[in-house]
Amino acid sequence: MTAQATADGAATAQATADGAATAQATVGGAERARPPAPAQERDGRDERDDLLAAAVRKVLRDTDAYCGMVYLRSRDRRSLVLSTVAGVPVSALGSFRRISVRSPLPAPMAYRTGRSVCLSGTEETLRRFPQLLVGLPYSFASVCAPIVAGKETFGVLCGLWTPSAVGLPPGARRHLRSAANRLGALLAELTAQGDRVEGGGDTAVIELPTSAATAIRLGLFDWNLTTGTVAADDELCAIFDWAADQFDGRAETLAARIHPEDLPGFCSAARSALADGRGLATRLRVAAGPNRSRTIEVRARASETAAGQDRDHLFGTVLDTGTGVAAAEAVERLRQGILSLDPDGRITYANLGAELLLGAHREEMLGRQLWDCLSWLSDPAYEDSHRAAMISRQSTAYLACRPPDRWLAFAFYPDAHGVTGTVVPAKAPPEHDAPAPQPPEAEQTPAAAFGPSTPARRTGVGAIYRLLELASTLTQAVTVHEVCTAVAEQILPAFGGQELAIYVVGGNRLNLAHQVGYPEAFLDRFEGTPMGARLPGVETLSTGAPIFFASVDELSGAYPGIPLDEMCAWAFLPLIASGHPVGSCILGFDEPHPFTSEERGVLTALGGLIAQALERARLYDTEFALARGLQNALLPHRLPEVPGVAIAARYLPGTQSMEIGGDWYDAIVTAQGLCLVIGDVEGHSVAAAATMGQLRSAVRAFATSGCEPNEVLVRTNRLLAELDPGLLASCCLIQLDRTAGRARIARAGHLPPLLRHADGHTDVLEFAGGALLGVDPQAEYPISELVPPPGSVLALYTDGLVEEPGIPIDEGIDRLRVSLAHADESSLEELADRLLTDARRSTHRADDVALLLTAFDA
Repeated sequence: MTAQATADGAATAQATADGAATAQATVGGAERARPPAPAQERDGRDERDDLLAAAVRKVLRDTDAYCGMVYLRSRDRRSLVLSTVAGVPVSALGSFRRISVRSPLPAPMAYRTGRSVCLSGTEETLRRFPQLLVGLPYSFASVCAPIVAGKETFGVLCGLWTPSAVGLPPGARRHLRSAANRLGALLAELTAQGDRVEGGGDTAVIELPTSAATAIRLGLFDWNLTTGTVAADDELCAIFDWAADQFDGRAETLAARIHPEDLPGFCSAARSALADGRGLATRLRVAAGPNRSRTIEVRARASETAAGQDRDHLFGTVLDTGTGVAAAEAVERLRQGILSLDPDGRITYANLGAELLLGAHREEMLGRQLWDCLSWLSDPAYEDSHRAAMISRQSTAYLACRPPDRWLAFAFYPDAHGVTGTVVPAKAPPEHDAPAPQPPEAEQTPAAAFGPSTPARRTGVGAIYRLLELASTLTQAVTVHEVCTAVAEQILPAFGGQELAIYVVGGNRLNLAHQVGYPEAFLDRFEGTPMGARLPGVETLSTGAPIFFASVDELSGAYPGIPLDEMCAWAFLPLIASGHPVGSCILGFDEPHPFTSEERGVLTALGGLIAQALERARLYDTEFALARGLQNALLPHRLPEVPGVAIAARYLPGTQSMEIGGDWYDAIVTAQGLCLVIGDVEGHSVAAAATMGQLRSAVRAFATSGCEPNEVLVRTNRLLAELDPGLLASCCLIQLDRTAGRARIARAGHLPPLLRHADGHTDVLEFAGGALLGVDPQAEYPISELVPPPGSVLALYTDGLVEEPGIPIDEGIDRLRVSLAHADESSLEELADRLLTDARRSTHRADDVALLLTAFDA
């Protein structure tokens, strides 16, 4: 009988859990409504979830990590989705539940590179991944290992530890990588079976085991008073310190374990329950060893009978709370406040002392977060203190003023299952000797009536950090393209969207600046939309208010006949900066999405950040185009054609600044032959470009007048001293005399040329040179001679091509020499492109690059 009851209870519990899961899936946010998954897909997902849970538990067990997480790639491969977590509440992770695979964060870095990312603590994290500390400004050490099988990367397995002087625990990285590889192999097997293993919108939370010493035990019994026998389950036997096969089923045996003083009262209560059919509830002491006992709670009810028949059965439970009841009674007697909070910060227990100190009934606090049920704790800093305790697994504390002027000290002590908090009276800090400002009258009245007030809607700390993350990313975006890319990479993963379009205002029309995820040619019909058109992307800009549609019906009802794609929900955000319209941002979701109030607030604030960044970027692009146009005007528009010689040149501007540089090159036909010139004025500014233009003109004038190479540099150096721009310059000039078959070279502090022979062998031409132009007006520049072999290639270049931070420039020159030696020289233009390959790939190149190649016919 008892076994069947237990099975029925388990089935009921499972049904309840399934119902709860269904209800959770209908709530807005990440857990929005979803159609039921096919049975086969659901089975595959269940197997996947079991594998993820096992991997996380293995990490916690083998490495002593206090938190384990698994990120899986999304179906569109643009995001990493937090699929499983243990040890840290999901709510504390905020916007890190879904992150772009291109984000400069540890998990995406491990996913992209296939290598583990290890961070020993806050200092290393700040140095390598400052964006992570913007959203999670707490102290922890971490390892992120890619989940790989062959050439397939499924996601990332992460572990968190408390930072220590020795860094990560020994073997942590090895164990984590081993677990990740094992998980990757198992996920590959699921994929081979046709199961989907990508991350969705839900996160599975792995509950960690509690201490056995504090576990509550519940036993079941059926007492037949006619026969005097008792049917008991295994748990009840354990409560009475018997093995399952040691209890003989007799009531007398159980009675022998009950304290003699409690037995008469229990028997009397049992007879009353049988007589009138009421329930039985009492406490008993049971033997727990010589001169020791513990208290249990017994609840029972008599069996139902037919008319005229006596009741002869008692069915009931025995509850052993261990020392829980005594502990609760002891805590109730304390004058200081004691709180128990679950991992999400909701209050699960508050003693009488907490009631008195906080001025709120515990019934009104239970199940709510401190910062939500007490208006004077609604500052996000207090919520942040709880997040810090849970994520870094270190105690935190703060002072708070309960209106009008009562200061309280809060301290929080976390573990994997929640937080224990204490509240004690405290003195006002020195800077708050005066009474603290009181809240509005509407908030004082409930507090005065010994009840918590209901605070106005506020922005959660998670939303604040999401804004900070995007703001941090946008500060590094310079051009319109970079701003749009950063917005797409941040917003779509954070909110689970699939489409994004950014339109900018130009000529009283909206023009597409960037889009992600839309079907091909779908947005063509909206290009150049007039500002007066009745479309949500236009009206959100004209009204200045965002527009949200949670379903297709809402959008179609508001704008009948509007073209639709496969999306099911939309957010239209106005981009307004300094009071004037910049454009609009459109987010699309592939499932119905009931936008929560916090999501609406965050998206509205993000629209303001995007507008400011976009306006700044548009100005930058305009000025950049003007600056680059000026610099291009100062460089040769075409190179001369000389018999027996081929010339190719390249110029790449730096990427880290809008300011134009001073690099230049030139090829001048003179009466003496062909004169090749390359130079570099220090700095990046309009002054550097102006000086470069003057020097280029001077060198051209002196060279065409018949001066020798050294005399050209001497005169140019004196001219620069007379101009006194405060800038120095380097220059290398080579005069080719094809009749004599020789080259005469003069250098003013410039890098040595390279000469590639017909067989590929390449030399660095370390000829003598003089000082930089502008250093000494009386400087002299020696001439060196060279006979270029037939079929050779001469390379002149500026330091932007060979210089890297932290690497000696000689190594950079040698690397260029090797590249030139091994490059295909069949086409001089292709050779120039090949030598600039690495420079073109660099997105953070500090200096400009100039390259001038000259090939001599065989």
